[in-house]
Amino acid sequence: MPQYGVNQLGRNVQIFEPVILGFPARYNLGKEKFQGCVIGDDATLRPGTTIYCDVVIGTYFSTGHNVMVREKTTIGDTVSLGTNVIIEGNCQIGDHVNLQSLVYIPTNTKIGSHVFIGPNTVLTNDKYPPHGGTNLHGPVIEDHASIGANATILPGVTIGSGSLVAAGAVVTKDVPAYTLAIGAPARIENLPSGAHRS
Repeated sequence: MPQYGVNQLGRNVQIFEPVILGFPARYNLGKEKFQGCVIGDDATLRPGTTIYCDVVIGTYFSTGHNVMVREKTTIGDTVSLGTNVIIEGNCQIGDHVNLQSLVYIPTNTKIGSHVFIGPNTVLTNDKYPPHGGTNLHGPVIEDHASIGANATILPGVTIGSGSLVAAGAVVTKDVPAYTLAIGAPARIENLPSGAHRS
């Protein structure tokens, strides 16, 4: 297994080759010694997973195939990343988070705990691409929020606690807590009966 930097793995970590740990970010290219990644107990890393340097991951972490987690990302406990998930770096993810297959998380995104994000969902961080600068603001997904399949969340948008984003929605403005965002562009409605999450 290719490893770069100094990596720390907990107990009962299952790794299915090929997996790359501690891959150097640009600022570590050419260096022999640098902080790799930290992964807690009882993780499962499936083939094609690449975890960059300066990533800290809690316990009971799992990946599907061909997952990438970029540098300076922190991930809590009991987080599942589906096949082909990309997390671009400098992101914060809480506990008990489920990102389904093909989810894209851009740089500078914050995701709380008990969050579900459906397949093919795209979060963005650049209002006027191509930008390439440092003023990139990813979305904030608060605790207990759920996002349906194929949704698009624009830069800097906050998805409030306990809210629901419908499948296929294009969210251009903040979604208040415990509401439903539906449509393109998304409009705000009351949560359907039985959809409340706490």
